Amino acid sequence: MRTPSQIVLFAAALPLALAKELPRNEALAAEKYDNGAVHESIMRAKHSSWDRQRAEGLFESSRYQSSLGYVPCEDGLAMDLYDFKSHADLGSLTGEGSSSWGWTSNDGREFVAIGQADGTAFAEISKEGQLVYLGRLPQQSVTSIWREIRSYKNYMIIGSEAVGHNVQIFDMTRLLSLDPASPTTFSTTTDLTGLFTGLPVGRSHNVVVNEELNYGVAVGAQPRNDSCAAGLIFFDLTDPSNPTTPGCAGQDGYVHDAQCIVYRGPDERYYGRDICYGYNEDTLTIYDVTDKVGINSSVVISRTSYAGASYSHQGWVLDPNWQQYLLLDDELDEVEFAGPAADQYPVTYIFDISRLDDPKQTGIYKSKAFSIDHNQYVYDGLVYQSNYGAGLRVLDVSSIPSDPTGGSIEEVGYFDIFPEDDQAPNGGTIDFVGTWSHFAGFQSGYIFVNGIERGGFVVKMKQFDKRGRGKQYAKPRNV
Repeated sequence: MRTPSQIVLFAAALPLALAKELPRNEALAAEKYDNGAVHESIMRAKHSSWDRQRAEGLFESSRYQSSLGYVPCEDGLAMDLYDFKSHADLGSLTGEGSSSWGWTSNDGREFVAIGQADGTAFAEISKEGQLVYLGRLPQQSVTSIWREIRSYKNYMIIGSEAVGHNVQIFDMTRLLSLDPASPTTFSTTTDLTGLFTGLPVGRSHNVVVNEELNYGVAVGAQPRNDSCAAGLIFFDLTDPSNPTTPGCAGQDGYVHDAQCIVYRGPDERYYGRDICYGYNEDTLTIYDVTDKVGINSSVVISRTSYAGASYSHQGWVLDPNWQQYLLLDDELDEVEFAGPAADQYPVTYIFDISRLDDPKQTGIYKSKAFSIDHNQYVYDGLVYQSNYGAGLRVLDVSSIPSDPTGGSIEEVGYFDIFPEDDQAPNGGTIDFVGTWSHFAGFQSGYIFVNGIERGGFVVKMKQFDKRGRGKQYAKPRNV
């Protein structure tokens, strides 16, 4: 058996040609993935890490000083800090941050929904970049650090791993008239617009929204052995007060995360179809979900693995208006010293999806920061990544259409929210600490970062225009 140092040397010697897409290993999948063994091992590892931090007092968010104010950074790539609020000052009794998402009102005000173990906090980001706490929506059942949030029009869609939580639907316009001097705690019975209850035992790992086609998706809704197999469970949002499910897609079993959008890209066979890109533990799985009615009426177009696949976690298309390339992250490859992540520096996998039935891995990007990658989203040629202890990392990926190997990708910004590991031998740690998520879709250029231990940060890149994007980075050209 190779030692970790030998694995690193071995991986460094691999030619790029070997770091490519692979067929799914059905025997390995049956042994480790289909039965949930790998997923459960990750859950145990995270709980172990968080139990240790809890014992060390790192989850006592009141220990962290809020409202540091504007702090410019000297490093040219480091982002400026505009504000910070601890989870305690964001109304939480437990802390333990998770997902986050943003919403902009018709008059341009910017708001964030902030996942915490005991519910969702709501705050406004002022024009000066201050985080103004307005109130919260408690958890629907028991506490759980796993709380995932997405927006649908003026609503927030909130799911959780907690049994009996179901999916909350909250109208963000209720925040417009709130007085920050008297934050509001909303009722989980009378203040919800809707509650989607069509889930096995009422839990999901993640939620997904296709706003154009007015539906949401709950994914990872255990158990795996029911008729939907913890796959894509659709719910109609045409009437948010009465979300109903037309059906589900369980053909490839458990789905950890997904992106569902109308297909506009080079594969003419699917142009205008409703496509979901699923991150399914050991594969990138692409579905045609145009027909959602009933159980497994959708079609699996392809299932693709890759060298180093350990836990296909999440990803995003490079450009929703021309879906030719896709970025994927793996949450376990750094832990397992696997493939191109054998040196434990995060890997972003690049796929050419010009043919939805035959995706091709064209290259990778290796992060300069020692860590585990977690969530990434693309806005106008920049990908914003939450890489646990390494914090928020921003990459210019606008070169991918002309250089799909990833060789021309550059890191253009970063903000580290977990200084505890800075003195480690590699300047970081392979652990589930630091940042869980972020939201970078505001026109102002403000970015919200949600930390697991501390709270919420408002940051901004040094170079930005009125659209909130880097001036020097062009949007990928529609080919």
